[in-house]
Amino acid sequence: MPEKPEVMTVVKALSPRIKSKTITGCNVRWDNIIAKPESSTFSKKIIGEKIEDLDTRGKFIVIKLTNYVLLIHLRMEGKFTFRKVGEEFEKHEHVEFILDNELSWRYRDVRKFGKMYLLDKDNYLDVLPLCELGKEFYDDELDGKYLYSKIHNKGLPIKTVLLDQSIIAGIGNIYDDEILFLSKIKPMRKASTITHKECDNICFYTKKVLGEAEKMGGTTIRSFTSEEGVHGLFQNKLLVHGKGGSKCPVCGNILIKTKIGGRGTHYCSRCQK
Repeated sequence: MPEKPEVMTVVKALSPRIKSKTITGCNVRWDNIIAKPESSTFSKKIIGEKIEDLDTRGKFIVIKLTNYVLLIHLRMEGKFTFRKVGEEFEKHEHVEFILDNELSWRYRDVRKFGKMYLLDKDNYLDVLPLCELGKEFYDDELDGKYLYSKIHNKGLPIKTVLLDQSIIAGIGNIYDDEILFLSKIKPMRKASTITHKECDNICFYTKKVLGEAEKMGGTTIRSFTSEEGVHGLFQNKLLVHGKGGSKCPVCGNILIKTKIGGRGTHYCSRCQK
């Protein structure tokens, strides 16, 4: 699933192609992708809306229109394609936006897990799904004091807690492994045992890892590409994720692969205490 750096990369790729364009048509071919409002209402409301700006919030793409905000969550397999208007649809192209330059901007999703929301522009940050999100990795208020206040009474593994989007928005499984490795924290430790100093370290490496990944276009793993022809490079910098059975880059110990909360987890039993 694309995490924060990948979503930011998608927005950078999309922006020059769709910003300032007006949506002149909408074709929803798989209704379940439209979370709010009902798909026929969604299609009617979005026609005539101008794309004014693009941003992100957590793992959501935030597209600011004239009167509304279009939120898109890519989930596991979501991608975008551009075609000529009238060009035959491929099997997994489920939503089409026709732009005023006669370009067909399409949402493609093999698993059909992605979601779109069309919300009123004046209060979109105060309603679901964005109102439940925590701090962004680049937020000045994301510090050890904030993190400790959110996790010190949680009995779940710190690996699981860092995936809670209501605490830090945008961390997923890949960067969770990297952050905990650099922080020298064993992923199965209960969050309630994490000290103030360790919370400082987690926040420091969250900013460092996600910031570097964003600069490198995210991490291309499995089928993720940000948009046609755009691939991330941060996979070349990964230290532990996906490397179970390999040597630790720091101490040479064999990295362990296990599951925590159903999520594949990679760590070094020597470096991470």
